[in-house]
Parts: sequence; C-alpha cells; structure tokens
Amino acid sequence: MRRRSARERGTPVRLPQHVAIIMDGNGRWAKARGLPRTVGHRRGVEAVREAVRTAGALGIRYLTLFAFSSENWRRPAQEVDELMGLLKLFIRRDLADLHKEGVRVRVIGGRDNLSPDIRALLEEAENLTRDNDTTTLVIAFNYGAREEVTRAVKRIAVKLASGEVSADAVTAEFLDGHMDTAGIPDPDLIIRTSGELRLSNFLLWQAAYSEFVFMPCLWPDFDRKAFEEALEDFAGRERRFGDVSRDIAS
Repeated sequence: MRRRSARERGTPVRLPQHVAIIMDGNGRWAKARGLPRTVGHRRGVEAVREAVRTAGALGIRYLTLFAFSSENWRRPAQEVDELMGLLKLFIRRDLADLHKEGVRVRVIGGRDNLSPDIRALLEEAENLTRDNDTTTLVIAFNYGAREEVTRAVKRIAVKLASGEVSADAVTAEFLDGHMDTAGIPDPDLIIRTSGELRLSNFLLWQAAYSEFVFMPCLWPDFDRKAFEEALEDFAGRERRFGDVSRDIAS
C-alpha cells in the first residue's frame, strides 16, 4: 500500500537541514533519446541550477551535489574533458548569481591531482562566497568517501607522530573535524536519481543516520516537483537515531 505524503495527510512538511544528492542518469537520459552522452551532461547542469534554486526557495540550509567522483577519471578522456568544461562554464556563468543570492560554495574532494586552472576556479568560488549565509552549496568534486577518510586519518597521524595530540584525544568527533566536511552537519536526506540503489562511495562517514530516497527519474528530469516529492517522503519518516519509536515509548 502506498504511503500517504505529508501533504496528503494535511501536516506541514518537515524540511531537512541538509540534503545530499547523487546526480545519476545523464548518460542514460541521452542514450534513450539517441543523443551523445555529452548532451545528457549539459542537460544535467540545468537540473543542478533548478535544484539549487529549489533548495534556496524552500529554506534548505545545505545542499551537497556529487558532481564528479574520484572514480570518474576512468571514463573516456573526451567525456572527462567535457565534464571539466561544464564545471568551468557553471562557475563562470553562475558564480555571480550564486554570490548575489547569498549562497556559500564549499568544495570537498581531493585537489592534488587537479589541473591548476580547475583548482583556481574552485578556490575562487569558495573565496568569493566565503561570508555568505543563506544556502551552503557543497560540491563534491574529485570526491570519494574512502579517500576522504584516508586523508583525515593521515592528518591525524601527523599530529599523533608529532605529539600534538594523544591517542586518547582521537574520538569520533575529533575524526569528524578532520574530514573534508568539517563544520557541515551530516546530511539528513540523501537522494539518488536513476533508480540505482547504492551510495557509490559517497559520504560513507556522514551518512550514518541519513534517510535515503531512491528515485526512478534520471537526473536531467529531476525538477522542483521531484525534489518536493523526495522531501515529502522524508517528512513521513520517524528518525530515531538508535532510540525507540515514539509509539513504543508512549
């Protein structure tokens, strides 16, 4: 039996503070229309713009988008070049508008193997918007969760080796403060489009108590209506964080 949405139940929709999205399906969207994969990626950028606008309009404080994974370098060189070009175009075309709307940009992921021009663009986006405080747009670029944990452990290992901290100081909270996402709350809701049912090395540490919504639509078709449907699904969940249900407790 289909679960009724919060709107159908006549109750206010409870919004998550932080939504993270695995944007999947650009290539399949293009293939279904007999188009090159690059066209799907370009249409996916339009869906990114729509998602950012929707998050801001609804008052969602943090929106994380999985833009390019550390495994995506395995794709054909032409496709990787297209994705790099789209990132440059997005930042050059949209950064001024994001800044005007008070959006803060944060980038997570490794940067050591990025080309100087890409790294400079990412740093420009972060520096320009550093003091903004409406919505924080977190771009996961050249990102992999296992690599992120490895970076955090290496940072802590250096401090342990130098005697800056003791082993007793290394807690879950201490490790959290050394992740790429330090200072950003864990995602309340993770959405994945295209019908795939996996995390694909995305926010493994941060997703410990996240709610998941897997949607059948491909990313270029993810519009405000689809976003709101995912939020309504989230609103119907009871988040217990290891506690018992309110019904049982009462």
